[in-house]
Amino acid sequence: MTKSSLAPAARPQTATAAPARRRVPLTQPLRHARYRRLWCANLVSNLGTWIQTFASAWLIASSSQSASMTTLVQTSTYIPIFLFALFAGVVADAVHRPKFLFFCNLFMAGCACALAAIVASGHAPHAAVLAVLFCLGCGSAFMWPAWQAAISGLVEPDEVEAAATLNNLSYNTAAILGPALGGVLFKWIGPGPLFLVNAVSFVGLLAIYRAWWREGASQPKSCAGYGARLREGLYMAFGCPRYRRILRNVASVFFATIAFAGLLPVFVRDVLRMDASVFGTLMGSLGGGAVIAAFCLPAVRARVDKTSILAGALVVYGAMLATMPFLHSLALLVPLILCGGMAWSAVVSTLNATAQLSFPAEVRARTLAIYLVVMAGGYTAGSLFWGRVADAWGVRFALTAAGACVLVNAAVLLTGGRKNPI
Repeated sequence: MTKSSLAPAARPQTATAAPARRRVPLTQPLRHARYRRLWCANLVSNLGTWIQTFASAWLIASSSQSASMTTLVQTSTYIPIFLFALFAGVVADAVHRPKFLFFCNLFMAGCACALAAIVASGHAPHAAVLAVLFCLGCGSAFMWPAWQAAISGLVEPDEVEAAATLNNLSYNTAAILGPALGGVLFKWIGPGPLFLVNAVSFVGLLAIYRAWWREGASQPKSCAGYGARLREGLYMAFGCPRYRRILRNVASVFFATIAFAGLLPVFVRDVLRMDASVFGTLMGSLGGGAVIAAFCLPAVRARVDKTSILAGALVVYGAMLATMPFLHSLALLVPLILCGGMAWSAVVSTLNATAQLSFPAEVRARTLAIYLVVMAGGYTAGSLFWGRVADAWGVRFALTAAGACVLVNAAVLLTGGRKNPI
């Protein structure tokens, strides 16, 4: 593979006379054996993560009347990414990635075991649960830049979008099954065993990373120190006007959209006045919509530009958030959230694939780390903000206001996207 120029001006793509894009089948990246094995193991790990996400959110929501306390589950998960992902990206571009990913996942499995032990002790104060979730978030902060850079290097450049959609499919398939299983099992066995399931779900990934590590995969070569690599990554990311536009969209979009995940437990508890099984059903509905979208997106991407896909998806997602507070029937809420999940899949995979393709492999982990920092900053600020809004004016008002913010983002993209596409 030839090395691409590191000058920021050399990488942005111009919007003029874009050639017709070749349609890449969704399953094409699975022809690469290592990507296929990692995808399957990651599906299992994602299932464990979603079971834990459900269990921790409902554990806090069922023992606290504060919306702000419930949204701290999201804050504890994402603030470590905001704090550490930039440094993690610098590290990931300089270390042996399979070995690094092995130890990141081992640390996260240990944290999940600790969380299970705390809950099993019969005394699980909110502070202790949130502290362990923070530690799990730290593991994610260091794992994600290396994971995304490694995965995008296992497929061909024209397969990256399909791979991003497949990764999102894995995540959202687990998002259907995890909350559904959690909703059934929470009352039966309690949250402790559910956290232990998450610990066990890392075993497949650990085995694959260990085997990859022992094969002697090449290690990035760099004579520059951490400070120089950090400056280079910042210069690359913020010196590229197109990437700055991507980052602005990421910050504003994720700030508004986190309201769904952060406030859904409160919405189920206070507005619908239903139990954990309904919370699991609605969480799973978002994932179900995203799974459906994964099979539709390749055809859409072959015909529609990225900016239009993103704007249209935001319109649908914003409408979902704004409409939810006025519905009380699951017969109406489930299909509404399914549509929102389809839109959410388009949003995440479009932004993620665009970020992955913006820079050459030798600086990709660092630039993706900046993407993750901005995403986590939006999530963290949004979860705190919407929790306070819900405490002050109610969860219905908070969800409606968040939907309006998403629609404003879509309007900005539609009005300015032709001149400055993402």
